[in-house]
Amino acid sequence: MPATKTTPLNATHRAAGARMVDFGGWDMPLHYGSQLDEHHAVRRDAGMFDVSHMRVVDIGGAGARAFLRYALANNVDKLTVPGKALYTCMLGERGGVLDDLIVYFQGEEAFRLVVNAATADADIAWLEKLRERAMGRPERAPPPGGESAQRTSGGSHPHDPGVSIRPRTDLAILAVQGPNARAKVWQALPGTEGPTAALKPFSAASAGDLFVARTGYTGEDGFEIVVPAARVVEAWNALAAAGVRPIGLGARDTLRLEAGMNLYGQDMDADVSPLDAGLAWTVDLASPRDFVGKDALVAQPPTRQLAGLLLLDGGGVLRAHQKVRTPHGDGEITSGTFGPTIARSIALARLPKAVAYEDVVDVEVRDKKLRARVVKPPFVRNGQVKVDVA
Repeated sequence: MPATKTTPLNATHRAAGARMVDFGGWDMPLHYGSQLDEHHAVRRDAGMFDVSHMRVVDIGGAGARAFLRYALANNVDKLTVPGKALYTCMLGERGGVLDDLIVYFQGEEAFRLVVNAATADADIAWLEKLRERAMGRPERAPPPGGESAQRTSGGSHPHDPGVSIRPRTDLAILAVQGPNARAKVWQALPGTEGPTAALKPFSAASAGDLFVARTGYTGEDGFEIVVPAARVVEAWNALAAAGVRPIGLGARDTLRLEAGMNLYGQDMDADVSPLDAGLAWTVDLASPRDFVGKDALVAQPPTRQLAGLLLLDGGGVLRAHQKVRTPHGDGEITSGTFGPTIARSIALARLPKAVAYEDVVDVEVRDKKLRARVVKPPFVRNGQVKVDVA
């Protein structure tokens, strides 16, 4: 068995009394006493998450833009202003989602990716294989998912004179989220307000040795902060002293689900097209450029959609893998929980495309069929309930 991985904040979490759990091979805090209180703290004030298990990967070199234009489903040509961010998927040849990630533009020869923890090693190996392909080198092994390493269709490949792929294991990441998050970051971390006060959402700026992005995974405003690993305990303690509450993985999941945000491995994976996973907006099929997985997406139009469900009946909670019965065929819940802000059970579900918002469907919860209404996510955004709960 491989050893459990730890972030630089592991001892800090344990000293704070966190309940630690295995999360994809990482020893991570589930909560620090009350998952419910932590959820509400983010919606009403400010909370901080240790997301240092996620991986920063810097892509550099004269061919960096051409390389990412081919490697990613969204089009990095949209990135022209330093600091601007783009949400995208990285696809396999069959069009399945290998990972969802954020790419930041730092300069014409400098892009920064932030990838998911569970897929980080496979992502880096896949990028290395694509680089070898681009430079005309034989690939040493098949890419993730057992897919053929050789592209059989036409299209341009980036003939790249030099692309560097640099995993930044020297960096840690904190997310500070909530209506008071930015003000408390400025209070706790001197020198951050000037470069970031005017940042628009989905943009980033450097503040000394910090990389501060106005992004997040909760439906609230705030920052995601890339910090040198050697300084992350100091930054965490400073934020705690400013009144930012530590938040564990439990509340992170209820927050992101209320915000209608996909979770890799549940709402999409290497066997699911982004067009069937509510992620068509992250795929650029309009431009003439080629990218990995494009041929498969064009050849296989979507047959499913990812929609929200709001439980109407009592007697159960919506959970992943429960079957959804509709007049247009069956679907399945991909993520489900009780939403503390909305005070109702909610879910994301992959349903037949003919199902419409406001339709009422049946969900199999243990030995019962419970009614749920189909709604358009998000359920909650910026502390406000966005769906009709009447």
